[in-house]
Amino acid sequence: MGSLTRSEEMRFCQLIVEKDAAFNIVAEIGKQPYVQFKDLNPNVNSFQRTFVKDIRRFDEMERKLRFLEGQIQKDEINIPGKIEASGEYNILPTSELNQLESTLVDLEKDVINMNGSDSQLKSNYNDLLEWDAVLDKTDEFFQGGVDDQAQEELENIEDDAGELVPRGTNKGPVNYIVGIIQRERLSGFERVLWRACHHTAYVRSSDIEQPLEDANGEKVHKSVFIVFLKGDRMRSIVEKVSDGFKAKLFKNCPKTFKERQSARNDVRARIQDLQTVLGQTREHRFRVLQAAANNQNQWIKQVRMIKSVYHMLNLFTFDGIGRFFVGECWIPLKHVEAVRQAIEIGAEKSGSSVKPVLNILETSVTPPTYNETNKFTAVFQGIVDSYGIATYRELNPAPYTIISFPFLFSCMFGDLGHGVIMFMAGLWFVLREKNLIARNIKDEIFTMFFGGRYIILLMGLFSIYAGFIYNDLFAKSFNIFGTSWRNPYNMSEIEGWISGTAEGKEMLVELAPEKSYQHSMGPYPYGVDPIWNIAENKLNFLNSMKMKLSVILGITQMTFGVILSFFNFRHNHSKIDIFTVFIPQMLFMFSIFVYLCVQIILKWLFFWTVEETIFGQVYPGSHCAPSLLIGLINMFMMKDRSPGFVVGTEKENGVWKEVDGCYLSQWYPGQGSIEMVLVIIAVLCIPIMLFGKPIAFILEQKKKAKESQGNVSVRANVVSDNSEIIINGGSKKEEHKEEHGGDHHGESFGDVMVHQSIHTIEYVLGCVSHTASYLRLWALSLAHAQLSEVLWHMVFVTGGLGVSGTLGFIAVFVVFFIFFVLTISILVLMEGLSAFLHALRLHWVEFQSKFYLGLGYPFVPFSFKTALQDVE
Repeated sequence: MGSLTRSEEMRFCQLIVEKDAAFNIVAEIGKQPYVQFKDLNPNVNSFQRTFVKDIRRFDEMERKLRFLEGQIQKDEINIPGKIEASGEYNILPTSELNQLESTLVDLEKDVINMNGSDSQLKSNYNDLLEWDAVLDKTDEFFQGGVDDQAQEELENIEDDAGELVPRGTNKGPVNYIVGIIQRERLSGFERVLWRACHHTAYVRSSDIEQPLEDANGEKVHKSVFIVFLKGDRMRSIVEKVSDGFKAKLFKNCPKTFKERQSARNDVRARIQDLQTVLGQTREHRFRVLQAAANNQNQWIKQVRMIKSVYHMLNLFTFDGIGRFFVGECWIPLKHVEAVRQAIEIGAEKSGSSVKPVLNILETSVTPPTYNETNKFTAVFQGIVDSYGIATYRELNPAPYTIISFPFLFSCMFGDLGHGVIMFMAGLWFVLREKNLIARNIKDEIFTMFFGGRYIILLMGLFSIYAGFIYNDLFAKSFNIFGTSWRNPYNMSEIEGWISGTAEGKEMLVELAPEKSYQHSMGPYPYGVDPIWNIAENKLNFLNSMKMKLSVILGITQMTFGVILSFFNFRHNHSKIDIFTVFIPQMLFMFSIFVYLCVQIILKWLFFWTVEETIFGQVYPGSHCAPSLLIGLINMFMMKDRSPGFVVGTEKENGVWKEVDGCYLSQWYPGQGSIEMVLVIIAVLCIPIMLFGKPIAFILEQKKKAKESQGNVSVRANVVSDNSEIIINGGSKKEEHKEEHGGDHHGESFGDVMVHQSIHTIEYVLGCVSHTASYLRLWALSLAHAQLSEVLWHMVFVTGGLGVSGTLGFIAVFVVFFIFFVLTISILVLMEGLSAFLHALRLHWVEFQSKFYLGLGYPFVPFSFKTALQDVE
């Protein structure tokens, strides 16, 4: 877990390779994610870089592959396999790449030509089908005597209209026009034509039974129409209306039945020929695309890998003579030798006679952060990185989050039944992992759940544990070890109460702990005693318990966070931070908050309902149990409180004389003095945290100024542009070199003071507010338990279990289905999401703020795996 606790050590390296061997070397480096290259041409835009032509070449090949993929999917051809982001990453030789490029060019050209031919053939085929339908329908019109009806109708209109019809409209013999139109436009077409022709056109139509295809290949229903008219003017009107409704007119329709029969025979023969040609064309197209589909993923893999290599080569620069490429990169220390071997292998493959060089350079630039993860730890590292990437070599919260995150989640979600459901879901994802990855499901929500399968598994497991602790299973308790409570009443008392209670009314029976609780048996061995599930004051008991548990857990995690800050300070060799930040923070935390936790635990262990002597003081009973909240307020106010709960050392008339407000008294010897010392320590820690580091900064500056005083001489070398400063006999060489940034050693006193003021105020106030924030563990646990109980009561008790007979038998199945659906959707998914978000906030704000800066930037290595995952 070393690399997970802190990021890997990084080395800044310079890579010098021969120009002809650069491609093979970078390709060999890309097989493993070990190297992050630095851009040495930041001022050169993408269109002016060395390998822009090569990148455009492979961009064009990628475009062709996307075009082919679209055509393959259009024909519903399955592309076997998928783009493998793992396995071997062998790049094709140059000759095979050139052959691949020419193959893609020919394929694209062939597919485009086939698309054009297919489109033209399909258009001709559809035209012939329409012409065949027009010939058939025209024969039907004339066989039904529609021409005689039209002649008679037009003559009647001509007699009735008289002078109202425009001059020249009805001159000449009766003619007809045949056309075809989409069925949904036919009604509007007839109305417009009737009005435009002033009722002098006779229109009849007939639907085509078989649907036809339009230009886009979609099925449409069409109708054939015939228009009888007189005169050229009417013909012109009909043509314009037809054009407006996108109706197709057939002006060369044969006039006689014999001619139409001959034309129909010719059309049907041509349709048969076109069907044969279309079938052969589509079969050839299918074979071509099937062959392309078999190689599609391999081609895409090769093109993307080569393009990624050229992108990396664009980050290199040249030496003075242009023979060598020079690159700079970050490499994890443990992988430096593996990178050297990869470079040598790449040089051998290219046949280079010049051995490549990998130099380790010194730099002031902060290295990137690299935490090596696996499929289990990756999701927890992602939670941490979402808040901020760890500063280089900073302590990583991820390994602690693996345990603390699902644990805090379970405190809010704790239900054994709901935990089992979540655990089974996570277990299914884990066991079916390989199968689900192979299916390559693209659904976003599924991908989110699958990516978090291990955290779902742990959250379910921890929720089962919390369910046992809370003794909660779908709002019901289970009695495994036997309760420590007993019934103190005999049967005669109980029968008397029953007889004295009105029918239908309930009676509350009090179980006094001093009589009913069997103290000798001790508490319930594991978790909450099941007797509380039927108690009327169940909420009062559970609220108090869960609230105190939340405070203890919160203060424990925050204290652990402060302890982790010590390891960061020690790693950075910062003694001033240890003495002015860590130690005061720990003292402040222990003086107030850890002290409060100790009081809670002691109150649980020693104080209950019977009279006894505790810490040498007489404790009369539960009404004198110390109030911790008011006691904490009195601690800060240093209020005078009476020592002990009673006055004197002996009873008066068999009863102890209690002090007024005995629950506010000091409950252990010397409590007032101890609390006064703790408050003083806590208050003194604040100025130490506030002024300690700034004062140390001033002293350090004075020490440096004092050391720099004395004889100083400077030797300058004009030729090499170097200088040597001699201070008190010692020398310090300074060279004009590129500054890469680094630590902020140039901070002023004001910057340090402001930073420390903000940090101190945030810590002091945060200890209070963050402790209160952990009460969400109690609040969400209470809400989840009550919601579960309400759902059980509403669905089962009120809904279905009260029905008897056959109807009740059916109702149980229906009610259980409703209960299951509501449990999954509300109590598991919605409540689970709520608890997840609250646990996320507790880690980001309350826990990580104590030690984690998160000011780094991620290590993004060049690798073929990453490039291919982007394609996938």
